Amino acid sequence: MKKLTFRGDTFTIGKQLGQAGHTAWHQELTLTPLWQTVTALKDSAQAQVMAAAVKQHYPDIWLEIEGLACGLEADTDEVFAWNCRGDLVRSTSDGCTTLAGRNEHDDIVIAHNEDGFPQLRDACFLAEVIPDQGVSYLSFAYPGSLCGHTFSVNQYGIVNTVNNIRAIERPEGLPRQVLARAALNAVSLDQAVAVLTSPDRAGAFHHMLASAGDSRIFSIEATGTGCSILPLKVSTGHANHLVHPQQQATEQVITDSSAARQQVIEALLATDETLSAKRSLMILSDQSQEALPVYRLAADDPDQENTLATALFELSDEGVSWSVYGKDRQQPVLEGNILRGSATI
Repeated sequence: MKKLTFRGDTFTIGKQLGQAGHTAWHQELTLTPLWQTVTALKDSAQAQVMAAAVKQHYPDIWLEIEGLACGLEADTDEVFAWNCRGDLVRSTSDGCTTLAGRNEHDDIVIAHNEDGFPQLRDACFLAEVIPDQGVSYLSFAYPGSLCGHTFSVNQYGIVNTVNNIRAIERPEGLPRQVLARAALNAVSLDQAVAVLTSPDRAGAFHHMLASAGDSRIFSIEATGTGCSILPLKVSTGHANHLVHPQQQATEQVITDSSAARQQVIEALLATDETLSAKRSLMILSDQSQEALPVYRLAADDPDQENTLATALFELSDEGVSWSVYGKDRQQPVLEGNILRGSATI
């Protein structure tokens, strides 16, 4: 996996992100049935309402979308619709599994498998974004998509890992990927929570949130019909469907893979109260359920997903240590440290 650095104003950063994903957009994404289904809705009333909401509430992010389309050499309405795929359709090829807990030193550990289209493995990258004005951040990036809806950490030490939720009801409102992008600009954990639990949202996501220098960990199930914020006291896992008691009445699609992964990670987490980075990687590499494993590499995966990267975050008072693993489960492909409050990442 490559780590690419982007600098400049909002439009320029969007354009650079688009250029980085140009080949995959035209040679891979536009050939998928999901892309064709989603972009066919680009002129729908729902898409138009969401576009108006983004322009009103997050004009800078709309400018970034326009830059993204410019870099992709693609129609802006199609690019926007693609970034609303989880708002326009109820089931997308985004899976993901997340763990959170505390290690033996009482530092926070968050670990995440990013699952997506296997054909995008070599096209995804870690984006280091340093804007002329605003908050710098690191985020796993898909070609043609805004940053923030995968796994990320910003210069204030705020870590956010995101799981797809296949909600049946997706009312008109702000797109879930736009809200996830907006949360990258947060300067505090409370601000990130407030952005992600906006009542004016459309699609649903799960967010695992924590921040260096803050003892709290939040599991947030944010849907267009209501949000659940669960402060975590014990090691917890989430495999991309709603599991909070407050959300049990919310209609959703739970795939066989999602249900199986949730069962496995809960059983593995129950064997030890502490959660080290090493143990997290072991759990996220589990393939004990051959047909529906946590770590997904099968060409015939039933959800058309593979694990494209695994991220480990260790949060202390001083900052965040991070590492990203690919198919080599012994050595990270990328790693680094972020000092809390630093002007750089």
